[in-house]
Amino acid sequence: MRAATSTRLADADVGAVDTHCPYCALQCGMTLSPAGRASVRVRPRDPSAGGLCQKGWTSAALLGSPARLTTPLVRDGGTLRPASWDEALGLVARRIKEISAERGPDAVAVFGGGGLTNEKAYLLGKFARVALGTSQVDYNGRFCMSSAAAAAHRAFGLDRGLPFPLADLEGADAVLLAGANPAETMPPFLSHLRRAMDAGGLIVVDPRRTPTAERAALHLAPAPGTDLALALGILHAAVAGGRLDHAYVAERTTGFEETWRVAAAWWPERVERVTGVAAADQRRAAAMLSEAASAYVLTARGVEQHATGVDTAGAWINLALALGLPGRRGSGWGCLTGQGNGQGGREHGQKADQLPGYRKIDDPAARAHVARVWGIEPSALPGPGRSAFELLDALGTGGGPSALLVFGSNPAVSAPHSARVADRLAALDLLVVSDIVLSETARMADVVLPITQWAEEDGTLTNLEGRVLLRRRALAPPPGVRTDLEVLHDLAVLLGQPPERFPADPETVFTELRAASEGGPADYSGVTWDRLRAGERLHWPVPRRPEHGQPERDKPGHDKPEHDKPGHPGTPRLFLDRFAHPDGRARFAAVDHKGPAEPPDEEFPLYAITGRVLQHYQSGAQTRRVEELRAAVPEAYVEVHPDTARRAGLSDGAAAAVVGRRGRVVVPVRCVPSMRPDVVFLPFHFPGAQRANLVTNPALDPVSRMPEFKVCAVRLTPAGEREAQ
Repeated sequence: MRAATSTRLADADVGAVDTHCPYCALQCGMTLSPAGRASVRVRPRDPSAGGLCQKGWTSAALLGSPARLTTPLVRDGGTLRPASWDEALGLVARRIKEISAERGPDAVAVFGGGGLTNEKAYLLGKFARVALGTSQVDYNGRFCMSSAAAAAHRAFGLDRGLPFPLADLEGADAVLLAGANPAETMPPFLSHLRRAMDAGGLIVVDPRRTPTAERAALHLAPAPGTDLALALGILHAAVAGGRLDHAYVAERTTGFEETWRVAAAWWPERVERVTGVAAADQRRAAAMLSEAASAYVLTARGVEQHATGVDTAGAWINLALALGLPGRRGSGWGCLTGQGNGQGGREHGQKADQLPGYRKIDDPAARAHVARVWGIEPSALPGPGRSAFELLDALGTGGGPSALLVFGSNPAVSAPHSARVADRLAALDLLVVSDIVLSETARMADVVLPITQWAEEDGTLTNLEGRVLLRRRALAPPPGVRTDLEVLHDLAVLLGQPPERFPADPETVFTELRAASEGGPADYSGVTWDRLRAGERLHWPVPRRPEHGQPERDKPGHDKPEHDKPGHPGTPRLFLDRFAHPDGRARFAAVDHKGPAEPPDEEFPLYAITGRVLQHYQSGAQTRRVEELRAAVPEAYVEVHPDTARRAGLSDGAAAAVVGRRGRVVVPVRCVPSMRPDVVFLPFHFPGAQRANLVTNPALDPVSRMPEFKVCAVRLTPAGEREAQ
């Protein structure tokens, strides 16, 4: 009903602007029709792609919200008070200079976000390394896609969430979704799986009977933290059942023998004892994938957010390789990127170990290239810094940063072991937060800077299929608000940088980003805003065309252009000819099951897992301020099997304490008969005593440094029973 009304109203509006939703990595197209700040109308721009979800439909509500920040705030005597921009920025610059002079440049840190535009992510990384001279920069995307990215690099030599266009999924006969619940996290995505669902080819791997699992022909519900064992079991079933693609493995991969030596020990009956998934269902999953003419294996946060996330993602890649799926039209492996710019945000330099273009910061050639673009000496670039949780955990300690600048993130709610992180934030000498609302992290800040929202600024994002999108400004921001680019420019100038080194115009920044990325794995040098305005669908890498008479570079892992244009057409499908390793082959990884870092025991007998709900996004700082969304899900809760609740002395709606080794979450009970009796589920969008991350485990993957958000050991008690922690 709302869809039809919104479309009718929007058609009559003038000044409508085509742009993209501010939330997940689908980046659904939408049209904004300004009709006064509080009544911007939204309608889907491409209904055939699935339209918009409830978050997209209500996204404009925050533009006129009374919770909106429009004036800088400065802490004075323990209270945040309004201040001028000159006062606020002057204070920040002065304190940064003092802290750097006293303790060195690494005493100042920067924390970014996967929702920042490509331009912001790029300039933020440059600001940290050039204006501040610090190595201490990372971002919340480390909490989202880093394990799958590392596994993809290891397997294919290159990471792009989906190495094929999203539309390719529409022809799939079978799709395995591991650790993904797109029915709630990105509902329009399901329209691309309609054929697989109609054909009875959807397999969902999730400990919960989620709305996505309800649509599956086969739901595999492993015990939390045993996904890797399940992947090994299905691989074993495929090989033992004669389903290995011998020609593909021989011609396009290496390392299968070592991988099989591990998988051979994980026959499905053994896996059933570890995971709880029936051996027959493991064999059925292998058959469904191998017998389909078009099949995909897709993973998401449920696979990655573990202390063994890289190996777990690698185990699902192994299965895809054994079946001959990656690098073939109509088949493949991919990762469902979460945040709006989760892909572009990890490519352009706001990550501790990376420079623009997905270059490694410790690569001398990469350092030389980027330093040349930035007009500095390579030796002036700092080296790798701390990863996200390690950075937050070090704040205010003897060897850690004593100042932190936060852009596009709310770590007081979103980080694991959040009570510890809140203590570290409170220990800082200077905390500066740029945000659109007074988030839980902003409430702790010494200086809060009000910034523009998505509909009030231009910029590019890169969605989950590696396509570069232009998000266009639809209306002017309120007086007193600046863009993140303007904030970085102004601070850089106050810190002594030449004004032209940090441009505030997003298209100018993107032009520089193109040069900095040129020749790198994520090459944007051939992308221009004019091409995006013209509607070209450009998937990176998009190198510049060679000069006349010069041969085009053969870039490993990139298929040949499909048609000729004045500019390079981009690379919608990677790996069709070869993978990005020097020998052109994909790598199997010989990975073995270890289990969660914190398994249940006598004191804490239950697994706690966390995740998202349909109406909210990330830490909820935005969606909790949209009345329609807040009314639908006003608070956190714990999903639990009725028998488990009864044994704990609880009933539906009762206040429960979910108690772990690091903290205690107090929430009402929801009894869900489909839950595993040994599992409880907490949504992570809520603050205060309802923070799911009060109990989550900060154990880190040794490669990606991803925390183990998805599983920790807890017990369940009535909320009135206080107990020693």
